[in-house]
Amino acid sequence: MYGMRAQDNAPTTHFRSDRLCRVNGELYFSTRENTLEGPFDSPEAAMREIQAYIERMQLLSTSH
Repeated sequence: MYGMRAQDNAPTTHFRSDRLCRVNGELYFSTRENTLEGPFDSPEAAMREIQAYIERMQLLSTSH
């Protein structure tokens, strides 16, 4: 994927990776900020929380 994120100075290549992982059998997602969020009961619950996390981060970046 070629493009720019809000914090990038110039376009660059970004590679998507699977954000869902299991740690000791529990489901988590990882963030660009190097945090591990969870645990979640199902992949669907994790996906909802990923979307909510992205929306929170976008709000934070626009409020500064």
